[in-house]
Amino acid sequence: MQFDLGATLIAPLWMLLAFVGLGWLCARRLAIDPRPIATLLIYIIAPLTFFRGLTLGGPTPTYLLLTLGTFVTASLVCLLVQRLIRPFFPDQEVALLAFSGGTGNTGYFGLPIAMVLLPPEGVTLYLFCLLGITLYEFTVGFYISARGQFSMRQSLVKICRLPLIYAFLAALLTSGMGISIPGPVMNALDVFPASYTLLGMMIIGMTLGRVSIREVDARFIGTCFIVRYGLWPLLVGVSVLVLQASVGIPGELAVALLLIGVVPMAANVVVVAMELSIRPEKGAIAVLLTTLAAPLLIPLYLSGLLWLTGMT
Repeated sequence: MQFDLGATLIAPLWMLLAFVGLGWLCARRLAIDPRPIATLLIYIIAPLTFFRGLTLGGPTPTYLLLTLGTFVTASLVCLLVQRLIRPFFPDQEVALLAFSGGTGNTGYFGLPIAMVLLPPEGVTLYLFCLLGITLYEFTVGFYISARGQFSMRQSLVKICRLPLIYAFLAALLTSGMGISIPGPVMNALDVFPASYTLLGMMIIGMTLGRVSIREVDARFIGTCFIVRYGLWPLLVGVSVLVLQASVGIPGELAVALLLIGVVPMAANVVVVAMELSIRPEKGAIAVLLTTLAAPLLIPLYLSGLLWLTGMT
């Protein structure tokens, strides 16, 4: 599998960064409050986007095993990061860093890139890997984030109110019972993936439009970079090598897994921090800087990892 990564990725990467700039402009010039948009993403757009993707992809035991694998991996990384950084940061920042440690911008940022790099069957594999990360965000990750400010009971109640969990179960039920979604309904759902990416990236810029220079925290940002661009590429590179040597995996799946590991910090760090009121400004700065580094680092990392795993 050969890619001219520099030429292939440069346009979608800068397009996504342009969405961030558009969000910043909206916050500065139109004084748009990003909080209602964060709520809209969590409670409406994300659940419908993933319901559509799951029903189109047709969940199978193999696909769901990918979802389980990425969910468990993300949860374990979150708990590891939380344990390692607890002595060095305040509780709210520990919660935010732990949440961000288990995830990356696999949806708003990674999905458009996967659609450029992979054939349709590869995009389906990526989507089910991405689903595991997203389920982590809205279960274990959301709980860890909420525990930085709320009691255990309050945190569990907040998770139970998140519709993405029910959208996942509804898609499994629909597929398992062989229920066909009417064509007009699926056509209506086609607008949500693009809205998911656009608003998810714009909300970073909107949050940054309200940030002052005092919010810049080099120690916080450095920790984010180490986890996102240090731990995750190493983790996925080793995982792909182990899977290739043990069970053997197709090239499309290997690329999907590698892409999961090299995307920048998740925009949902800002979305969830905003929903829970846990320092969204700090999260937005770290997300922006890791995203600005993406046009350089993603082609570099993918080229190196593809070479390491024998795919170039």
